[in-house]
Amino acid sequence: MSISPDFKRNEAVGLDLGWLNHIHVNKAAADRRAASLANRRSVKKEYQAAWLLKAISVIDLTTLAGDDTPGRVERLCRKAMRPLRADLVEALGVQDLNLTTGAVCVYHEMIQHAVPVLQGRLPIAAVSTAFPAGLSSMETKLREIELSVAAGASEIDIVITRQHVLTGNWQALYDEMLAYRKACGEAHVKAILATGDLVTLENVAKASWVCMMAGADFIKTSTGKEGVNATIPVSLVMVRAIREYYEQTGFMVGYKPAGGVSTAKSALQYLTVMKEELGNEWLEPHLFRIGASSLLTDIERQLEHYVTGNYSAAHRHAQP
Repeated sequence: MSISPDFKRNEAVGLDLGWLNHIHVNKAAADRRAASLANRRSVKKEYQAAWLLKAISVIDLTTLAGDDTPGRVERLCRKAMRPLRADLVEALGVQDLNLTTGAVCVYHEMIQHAVPVLQGRLPIAAVSTAFPAGLSSMETKLREIELSVAAGASEIDIVITRQHVLTGNWQALYDEMLAYRKACGEAHVKAILATGDLVTLENVAKASWVCMMAGADFIKTSTGKEGVNATIPVSLVMVRAIREYYEQTGFMVGYKPAGGVSTAKSALQYLTVMKEELGNEWLEPHLFRIGASSLLTDIERQLEHYVTGNYSAAHRHAQP
């Protein structure tokens, strides 16, 4: 992952309740804009292939199942380092890209099995802070972060306490996020808002701002465990918050949709949102990730169709 030497990591800037009080979201307008982005004519042929390769490079290849095993995590890591079959890489002529996914994302207990396989070649993201509900003591959540960083995680995906948003207790959310950022140290922190639980787009916008003000490196839609996960309207609200935060502070914050992004078509929609709303700078792994488990399989099938003209069965592709 190449990052410009001029890139400045987000820092806590102080909670500005005055700014929060001026945040309003026109849901009808957001829905119209989201629909226009999602329904645009898709790119075709070699252009689509290029976009799909870009999508692979920003995937946080994920396994967060109760039946995860060391073997499954090791396979996930190997797939992350070689996400495309060798024959497709050769047919596409992209050997020089040394293509990998953006990271792997696992539970704390599985970090120890990812470290020896990846050997520092890719970031390890660990979900933390009593994922997915976040309903544990603050002491326990902070200790979990510290243990994951010590075990080798370079990115921590935390979950916020939703009640702080639902009750409008922005100071509590800010203080919580600030403590998580401090516990992470040099590890980058992604703040999972669990947008499906936040009820309104205005709550999503305000939670995004508070987490960024407290130093979040990324804001992320979902745990993947809520009833509603990543959507285009929610993404539009979050990336516009990122854009406005950058205009106000000069800090570039990353974005991660997660949960339900399982097809190549949906990945292209999220790439379109990023390009249209934030620009090409936000299409790199240090500022954009897609949290997914089955997405890579569909992208690989689409690339095989581009190369051969035929769709293969999903079982012919290695499952992470």
